[in-house]
Amino acid sequence: MTAKTLMIQGSSSSAGKSLLVTALCRIYARRGIKVAPFKAQNMSNNAAVCADGSEIGRAQALQAVAAKLAPTVDMNPVLIKPEADSRSQIVLMGRPWKTLEAKTYYEKKQILWEHVTQSLDRLRAEHELVIIEGAGSPAELNLRYGDIVNMAVAQYAKSPVLLIGDIDRGGIFAQLLGTLWLLEPDERALIRGFVVNKFRGDLSLFEDGIQIIEQKGGIPVLGVVPYLKGLSLPDEDAVSVEAASLAAQPASPAQTDIAILALPRIANFDDFDALRAEPGVHIRHVDSASQLGTPHAIIIPGTKSTMADLNWLRQTGLADAIIRFAKQGGAVVGICGGYQMLGQSIHDPLHVESHDDSMHGLELLPLVTTFAEKKATHQVDARILGFSTLAGETITGYEIHAGETHSKTQWLEIFHRNGEQVSVKDGAVSPNGKVWGCYLHGLFQNDNFRHAWLKSLGWQGEASSQSVRFEESLEALADAVESALNMPLLEKIIWER
Repeated sequence: MTAKTLMIQGSSSSAGKSLLVTALCRIYARRGIKVAPFKAQNMSNNAAVCADGSEIGRAQALQAVAAKLAPTVDMNPVLIKPEADSRSQIVLMGRPWKTLEAKTYYEKKQILWEHVTQSLDRLRAEHELVIIEGAGSPAELNLRYGDIVNMAVAQYAKSPVLLIGDIDRGGIFAQLLGTLWLLEPDERALIRGFVVNKFRGDLSLFEDGIQIIEQKGGIPVLGVVPYLKGLSLPDEDAVSVEAASLAAQPASPAQTDIAILALPRIANFDDFDALRAEPGVHIRHVDSASQLGTPHAIIIPGTKSTMADLNWLRQTGLADAIIRFAKQGGAVVGICGGYQMLGQSIHDPLHVESHDDSMHGLELLPLVTTFAEKKATHQVDARILGFSTLAGETITGYEIHAGETHSKTQWLEIFHRNGEQVSVKDGAVSPNGKVWGCYLHGLFQNDNFRHAWLKSLGWQGEASSQSVRFEESLEALADAVESALNMPLLEKIIWER
C-alpha cells in the first residue's frame, strides 16, 4: 500500500504543529486507521530512544504512542542536537553522524534528503495514513534552498498541507496570510486549509476574523483550537523551560518545592513532567543563584554539553550554592549530565564534547567520568539495589550518554538493554542518601520511585499514576482537536484526491 499523507506546517516555531500531529494521530488511530507520524528533520536536545537504540525527537516518539505504535527511526530520520550557538551534532537514522557548523550543514543536503525520502517511502508502504510535521516556517526565504523538511517534503509526497498559526501570540492574520503569500505558486497550491491555534475566550467574537482569513486567503479555516491547559504531555524544545525560568515563583509553605537548574544546553527536560503533575509539588526552573532560595530539593538535569554547563554553574554562582545546600543536608539529584557533574572529576581525552582535557566536578559523589566516542543509547529495565523500601523493585527508563562513569556507591543494576540481558551497575549515592544520581532518563515516570522520593522530601500528596494521566491527556487532546476541526472537510482533503 502507499499511504495517503497530510502535512502540518506552521507560521512559526511553537505554533502548535507537534501537538496537532499528536492529536491527529490519536484521532485516526482510534478510528482504526493505520496511521504514523513523520518529521524529516527535528532540532531538539529532547530525544527519545527506540527499541533498537536509535535516537529520534521526543515529539515523534509521543506522536507514535498517540498512533498506538512503537517509535521507529523512520519517523524522524534527521535529528539535530545543538551543542553550541552555531554547532550541532547530527543524528542520522538514529545514530551520531557528524558534528557540523551551521554554515556547512546545508552542504550535506543531498545525503540527508536521500534518507528523508527513503524513510517516508517505507512509512507509506506500511501504513494507510502518514501525518507529516514541518519545522519552523516554510516561508523562511533564505533557507528555502536547503529545505528538507517543509515544502520540499510536501512536494515530494504530493501532500495536502494545513497551515497552523498561534493566535495567542498575536498577529494571526499576518502569520497565516503572510506565510501563504510568501510561498511560490506551486507551494501555495498545496495549502488546503488554515488552523487557528491557542484561542482564548468567546469564539463568537472571532467569527469575522475567520471570514477575513478565508476571503483574503481563498482557503478555508478548518477550525479554531482552544488554548489547552493541564495536559501531561512533553514539550518538544527548551522554549518552555526558558519561559518557566523567567516566570519562576516561590512555592507556598504547603508545597514541596523542587528547583530544576535551567542549564543553557539542557536535554531531556521532560524527565520531570511527572513530578510537575503531582498535586502539592512546585517545580521552578532556576538560572541564577539568587533564584535558588531554599527548596526541598535541587535537580541537575541532563545536558548536551556537560563540561560547558558545569562551567556555567560556576560562573553563575550556582555551583557554590549547590555545594553549600548539599553540605547542609539538602537533597540534590543529578540525571545523566547532571549526574556526571556531581562527581569528583570529568575527563575528555578525545575532546568528544570540549576542548578541555579534564575538569573538577562538584565533588558531592565518589565518581569519575571519562567521555568516549561511542554514545550509549538504550531502553533499559533496572533493579534498585538501594533506597531502603524500594530495594529489589524494578524500574524502566532509557540511556543517552557518551560518558563512562565509575562509581563506588552504585544503587542500580541494569538487567535489560534494548531487550538483551545484561548486568550493568549504575548510579551513585551519598552516605546520608540525600545526594544521588544516575544515567537513567525517565526515572521519575516510575510511580513507586517518584512517590517514594517525594515522600522522603516531606511530600504528603495523594499518589497518582503517570501512565493513566498521560493516556488521559492524549485522549483529552484528541477530543478537543476533533471537536474544533471541520472533520468532514478534513476527510475530503485527505482521502479524496
